[in-house]
Amino acid sequence: MHPLARLDHRYVWHPFTQMRDWLRREPIVLVAGRGAVLRDVHGREYLDANASIWTNLHGHNHPRLNAALRRQLARVAHTSYLGLANEPAARLAAELVAAANPPGLPHQPRLAKVFYSDDGSTALEVALKLAYEFARRTGRARRPRFLSLAGAYHGDTVGAVSLGHIDLFHAAYAGLLFKSDAVMAPYCYRCPFNRAAPQRADARAWRQCRWECVDQVEQRLTAQRRRRGEPYAAFVIEPLIQGAAGMIPQPDGWLRRVAELARATGTLLIADEVLTGFGRTGVGSPVRVGNHRSARAGDSLFASHREGVQPDFLCLAKGLTGGYLPLAATLTTRAVFDAFLGEYAEFKTFFHGHSYTGNPLGTATARASLALLRTRASRLARARLEAALTRELARLWDLPAVGDVRQVGLIAGVELVRDWRTRAAFDLRERVGMRVCEAMARRGVLTRPIGNVVVLIPPYCTTQSQLRRMVGALADSVDEVLSR
Repeated sequence: MHPLARLDHRYVWHPFTQMRDWLRREPIVLVAGRGAVLRDVHGREYLDANASIWTNLHGHNHPRLNAALRRQLARVAHTSYLGLANEPAARLAAELVAAANPPGLPHQPRLAKVFYSDDGSTALEVALKLAYEFARRTGRARRPRFLSLAGAYHGDTVGAVSLGHIDLFHAAYAGLLFKSDAVMAPYCYRCPFNRAAPQRADARAWRQCRWECVDQVEQRLTAQRRRRGEPYAAFVIEPLIQGAAGMIPQPDGWLRRVAELARATGTLLIADEVLTGFGRTGVGSPVRVGNHRSARAGDSLFASHREGVQPDFLCLAKGLTGGYLPLAATLTTRAVFDAFLGEYAEFKTFFHGHSYTGNPLGTATARASLALLRTRASRLARARLEAALTRELARLWDLPAVGDVRQVGLIAGVELVRDWRTRAAFDLRERVGMRVCEAMARRGVLTRPIGNVVVLIPPYCTTQSQLRRMVGALADSVDEVLSR
């Protein structure tokens, strides 16, 4: 075993990892990377098929991001953001506000203010606290309450966990949490209202239903108003696709419909775009806004805009710095900001913050990443990679253990089942998804499952031959693990 692996075994506790299993084998210790390729201490190379847990947009060791980081490092690495400001954070805030308000979204809230934090959990925690206090200060709600989707995961801080509804992750902490409400997610593949028999295609394409999932949201919003006499403080959604729930995509039109229902009841919208932001859900497709098609809004970097929806809170992290440094941002409206204005003695300040808020290294790198995303070359490359991913994933339907293949832009989830005709699921204790990913690693492709769903989220620099290797390794590994 390599000395670094021994050090890891002796001293490190890894997240979301059963450490007894971890200690049974030598871990992969990564030491270098370039583009979509990572290298370990033994010189073996791997394709990064989940963009280093959904963060790396442009590839490792990108020269423009490296240069931006070095330029800022030569000036100052960190300064306090409590009572002070810095150049890259101020410039990034202006650029984020511009990116978050594309043309073609009429009669929608305008996002005007940026609050920086450290990661996706804290971005949601900020939105949660702001929405809670805004509801109280404006008289919208005396006892603010939140609604989120079944299977929701919004982070690991106590507030973010309170918005989640995955028992495996959250049940142990029930005594620490505040109560939030859940409403069914539009999980077409396993929806009880989907009357269609399974087919060899994405379940959204063959579903037969009457939008009962939307009716459930309407009933929940209406019941809250009738029972408590006030709306929810906010409805929290991952737009277009739920990540940790199992890469659950929403059918076209769902987000727009439920957003309209929320607005009608006075419920604010919190969009958790920690996964879906910065072009992950696709590029350039026009969206429907009322009775019109808006190609300009469709060019936005954010998933919400692809259905013509502008949230009241936009939560960003993961890809914000291109996968280089921890940084998060919560964008909100001037109305929310104004509710916290007052004289010093009124103590209306937003009493929340982080030591590394607005870190100059992170914000400088994020500016370079945003600049890359805006280029025509980047948009074309992402569009080509998305089309190639669609083509490559099609081969997986030949595997009997593949029940559903779900793709939204450059996010894909492959659900493995005992029998695709019945959708019978594997018991999580069988570690099917994990065993397939372990087999993929032996083939030089790294990713991580969500239960029995294998995830593919390639960096935007991935070549078509590398993408073919990623999907091929998945197909071969499923065959190895499940065809015996």
